[in-house]
Amino acid sequence: MSSADAIPIPSDGGDGCNPLRADAQRNRARVLNAAREAFADQGLEVPMAEVARRAGVGIATLFRRFPTRDDLITAVFSDTMARYSEAVDVALEDPDPWRGFCGYVQQVCAMQAADRGFMKVLTRTFPHDRLFEAERERAFHAFTTLMENAKAAGGLRADFVPQDLAITLMANAGVVSVTGGAAPESSPRIVAYLLQAFAAQAAQPLPPAPTQRRIHRALRLHR
Repeated sequence: MSSADAIPIPSDGGDGCNPLRADAQRNRARVLNAAREAFADQGLEVPMAEVARRAGVGIATLFRRFPTRDDLITAVFSDTMARYSEAVDVALEDPDPWRGFCGYVQQVCAMQAADRGFMKVLTRTFPHDRLFEAERERAFHAFTTLMENAKAAGGLRADFVPQDLAITLMANAGVVSVTGGAAPESSPRIVAYLLQAFAAQAAQPLPPAPTQRRIHRALRLHR
């Protein structure tokens, strides 16, 4: 973390007036909305000064609310992490464990593709935010149950391990990073390939492939 990402700022020292508290709440909401858009557009390493600019607040105000970049990241993505955790609960309710497994992997990878910031959140940890990490841990344990159910039903290959989900997310993140909006079919296609590789039975049809023109455009943009 650079020195620009953690500037010591004195606390608000509010005088207890409601207008001051309301202003502080509005500023916090503006920062979170601006950061959410910036992270989605540019990823987690977007300059904090850019977030402040988008929010229309001073850099001191931003750091007063969120002393470190990680504080801002976990605040922005707390709701998304909750949806990530809830998605596995929904998958566990599917009467077909293999279908639930596939649907979960597809949904999470689609969440990655839709938001460059969340794409990276899923492949890093935030040990200083216990609630955030507890939600991730709950999702992991629920996924392990989903995985074992899919194996027992004969859909998932027996040698699939929980680490393979992380590998899948990293692979999808790489594809999304390269193709971006130039070839959006690439992410669901690689996910389908991977799911077919995970299947204990015969492969299933794939989503449409991106055109060569879109792939070439994506490769040019990645240089």
